[in-house]
Amino acid sequence: MPLSEHEQRLLEQIERALVDDDPKFASTVRTGDRRQKARRKVQLGALLVVVGLGVMVSGVALNNVVVGVLGSLIAFGGAALGVLNYKAATGAVEAGPAPTGPGAPRPAAASPGSPARPRASR
Repeated sequence: MPLSEHEQRLLEQIERALVDDDPKFASTVRTGDRRQKARRKVQLGALLVVVGLGVMVSGVALNNVVVGVLGSLIAFGGAALGVLNYKAATGAVEAGPAPTGPGAPRPAAASPGSPARPRASR
């Protein structure tokens, strides 16, 4: 639902007052492209997986268990970072209105034992 002209002017006044009062806070809360930030996190996660695997192989080559475990932790952290940000990076997180039309899912029907509408009290 779009804002009216009066509401848009009020919002702009509030934004200007916020920037004037606390410019540092205003810059931190200013909205950016969330998908681009999520893509960077996915890329960082992939890089961490590669680095972690390299550290793990180095641990095996050096016959050092601590280095191998550290490499596996780095790789696991990178994989977790990538997986947790994948949906946001692809834009699948954005919610829109419920689909309508012939291919849209239908709402669940009431169970056979429950009444379709409440009964009037006598």
